[in-house]
Amino acid sequence: MVDNYDSYQFSIQEKLRYLLEGFIVIVVLGGLFYKSILAIILLSPLVLVYYNKKRKDLVEKRRWRLNLEFRDGINSLSAALSAGYSAEHAFIEAIKDLKRMYPQGAMIIEEFTYLVNLTQMNVSVEKALSNFGIRSGIEDIINFAEVFSTAKRTGGDIIKIIKTSGSIISDKLEVKRDIITMISAKKFEATIMKVVPVCILSYLSISSPGFLNPLYHNIFGILVMTILLIIYLFTYRVIDKIINIEL
Repeated sequence: MVDNYDSYQFSIQEKLRYLLEGFIVIVVLGGLFYKSILAIILLSPLVLVYYNKKRKDLVEKRRWRLNLEFRDGINSLSAALSAGYSAEHAFIEAIKDLKRMYPQGAMIIEEFTYLVNLTQMNVSVEKALSNFGIRSGIEDIINFAEVFSTAKRTGGDIIKIIKTSGSIISDKLEVKRDIITMISAKKFEATIMKVVPVCILSYLSISSPGFLNPLYHNIFGILVMTILLIIYLFTYRVIDKIINIEL
């Protein structure tokens, strides 16, 4: 069970991996733009920028995976309610069904297990679901918790409501998946655009090292390269903003 889906705790292996990747990026930029160890040291704070960017990327990937798992959880819950189980016991049956679909440790299994544990401590299902929605920050889960709570209070047809909610969530996820598929080619093109300037500098440094010498180790060259680096990093950020469609 995750306390807060807005944050991501790296494992030791992940920390080492992303810090190393960030360091390699800084070494490449410092080497190509300045050919100076001092420049690499001065650019070292960018390692933390890269590190935090990876954290945000992993947060979004985890949310997307949880959203997919939650759709299956709703379908399992709907089947259990249709079989005549109460709302509280339906979650227990849903967990059994989910264990046949997902390996032990899957987020939805842990969340539903935590929800069941809360209900056994006399916490209402509605409150437990609301807690899940707040922690996840996922719109579908938050909306489902609100609809479920309203249905319980007003005596609505919970089975029909859950089936309808599951259908709506499934349709939304399919639309999101289609969008991701459509923009995947554009993301690949954007990735190529981001590495092209570095590739050009690498090519010139290897094939014609003397061609770039006037831009290194002098005030004018450092100024020009700094401006180019700022433009490159800014363009990199803009490209990320363009292709990062909020789903």
